[in-house]
Amino acid sequence: QVQLEESGGGLVQVGGSLRLSCAASGGTLSSYPMGWFRQAPGKEREFVAAISRHGGSTDYADSMKGRFTISRDNAKNTVYLQMNSLKPEDTAVYYCAARRDYSSGRYYSTDVQYDYWGQGTQVTVSS
Repeated sequence: QVQLEESGGGLVQVGGSLRLSCAASGGTLSSYPMGWFRQAPGKEREFVAAISRHGGSTDYADSMKGRFTISRDNAKNTVYLQMNSLKPEDTAVYYCAARRDYSSGRYYSTDVQYDYWGQGTQVTVSS
């Protein structure tokens, strides 16, 4: 089964940028639609962005549209989340997730649709 490891989190000021990476091992990334989710203290996990197996389709939560960009490099077995214009409310642990779906060109936007999860990376936006 695939293992996922996030990196790239950290402390950033309001209006700054970060790029998160999710490296996959134990599987071929192109077999998996991927997603990013986040969870802030005391809140439920929420959807951030999703991308189809070959990157042809993407989806974003409304509050991230225009600020975040999900992409993938299947040759490097890595998915990225570019986050710009960061706000204090973006502070959370960010998780990447993979779904077993070896044939469709779909993306998936709810956490229950995903089969594998990374351990998360902390993003803190300071004002």
